[in-house]
Amino acid sequence: MSIDVRKRVAVIEGDDASPEAVRPTIALLDTMNLPIEWIYPLVGDPAMAQYGSPFPAESRAQIDGADTTFFGSTSGSSGASLFYLRWGKQTFANVRPARYLTGARSPLADPADIDLVIVRENLEDLYVRAEGELSTLAEPAPRGATIRRSVKDLAPGRYAVKAITEAGSERVIRFAFELARRRRGCLTVTAKFNMLPLTDGLFRDVALSLAQEFPDVTLETFIVDDFACRLVREPQRFDVVVMPNLYGDILSDAAAGLIGGLGMAPSGCYGNDYAYFETAHGTAPDIAGTHTINPTANLLTAAMMLDHLDLGEAASRLRAAVARVYLEGRVLTPDQGGTAGTEAFCAEVARQLECV
Repeated sequence: MSIDVRKRVAVIEGDDASPEAVRPTIALLDTMNLPIEWIYPLVGDPAMAQYGSPFPAESRAQIDGADTTFFGSTSGSSGASLFYLRWGKQTFANVRPARYLTGARSPLADPADIDLVIVRENLEDLYVRAEGELSTLAEPAPRGATIRRSVKDLAPGRYAVKAITEAGSERVIRFAFELARRRRGCLTVTAKFNMLPLTDGLFRDVALSLAQEFPDVTLETFIVDDFACRLVREPQRFDVVVMPNLYGDILSDAAAGLIGGLGMAPSGCYGNDYAYFETAHGTAPDIAGTHTINPTANLLTAAMMLDHLDLGEAASRLRAAVARVYLEGRVLTPDQGGTAGTEAFCAEVARQLECV
């Protein structure tokens, strides 16, 4: 009796222009004869209409039963499912590659050989979303008393809590070390540890401690503003870069800008027991309905997903086909200086798949 080895992938198309990129991506993957079964959990407004909840238990069960989730981008009620995929599934490592494809529209004079990966801690830092009114703060600890009083003198105002834990830092930095070991063997750690020694300093110190376990990986550390300058001036020097959540959110977008924009930026979020895959570009409401959104980020995100599903050969073919489209430069979307629509771009990638 044959054993069913098909992978089950939950698809959440997202909002605004996002479905216009997700649907042709799924259609393209279907032409590759992959052992994948797509399921579509009901989330957002349709789920609210049918179940009275934007993320009902039925949809959660479908995600739990899937091997992974392919997520578009959300700007509305479908966000409840994203919160579950991130915090509910504890996907602590947000991996955001930035690799230049020859022919893409970079603002740099020489973007060749940019090939780095930003690993963003995905659950902590300011994204614990603990905010409040300054008037509710207790008296400050002696170390920050003078500064705190000067801020409170300007009240009313608000504050946010920055939380960095040793365990949370260790797991994402260990993930980054292991990724660097599989790539070129270089890891960069960046944070604002000069001004925030108790939080960002902890993040750096955990990295320095873990380095003893990875003697084959070269480790360097930079203050985050210094790193931001180096990222623009010499992006080719970096391999894997790991950083706390907020910096990772911002600087991964900056890295995408170097290779041609957020339409080029894939992303995957990994935990110990689950991973999901979501582009970094947002929902692009300004071009919703035009079918001109660049699907490159979705296609490259799909390639990351295929790697995760142990379909590495298919992932390599997909990446190679996308690269050939940019190299030839005949069928590109408007953000890359072309006139092709989303579906036409995907059709060209499908054609190139026959050549790789």
